[in-house]
Amino acid sequence: MDNSPIQPGIKITVDNVVYERLPIKSRLINFNENLESVVKESVQPYFKQGDWIALSEKLVSVCQNRARHISTVKVSWLARLIRVGIQKHKNMTAWDTSEKIQLAIEEAGVWRIIPAMVLGAIGKIFGIRGIFWIVAGNRVAEIDGFTPEGMYPYTEYGILPALHPQKICDDIEKKLGMPTVIADANYINIKVLGASGGVGADFKTIRKILLDNPLGQGSQMTPFVLVRRVA
Repeated sequence: MDNSPIQPGIKITVDNVVYERLPIKSRLINFNENLESVVKESVQPYFKQGDWIALSEKLVSVCQNRARHISTVKVSWLARLIRVGIQKHKNMTAWDTSEKIQLAIEEAGVWRIIPAMVLGAIGKIFGIRGIFWIVAGNRVAEIDGFTPEGMYPYTEYGILPALHPQKICDDIEKKLGMPTVIADANYINIKVLGASGGVGADFKTIRKILLDNPLGQGSQMTPFVLVRRVA
């Protein structure tokens, strides 16, 4: 049996170029670990010249200790009210937790969240979705965690947006020689947060390459993906 952490490649064609995405399984990454050491340990053995790597934002946030345990989150009436209006996703918990919404309120502030809630509700009447997140701002849509389908102990933590994602990408390429992307990815959407110069693609192209979320979800423990141009 092959116990290699690197998983079977998943090919995709973007703008007439074929890329192979190779997810890499990791051990359980602890809060406040050194990210560069984790990347070197987990990815460097499989990296080839011409590759670039994609890291999940959640991995970066965990290494930055950007987390709140559920026991420290005091849910407000406003969080419960907003939860009623959140559209539930059939395949994942997403924002169907009052604790996660409470973190969004604390990150954005009440005086951004209330207008976001009102304008978001008006937008839905006219079939326009996503206004809530735009008005709330402060990258609150990137908050992760409190999801039962995830991996313990992360199921008990809310994960806040990673700090300085572009700088982190640049630093990893400079120090480890591996062009790097950081993405907030799930089965609903993907947002590219940073990409170092050696990746050689703009955010729009990178998003297309990762759009089907080869990083997977937390329980799959594949927070790294090697991206390799094959044709």
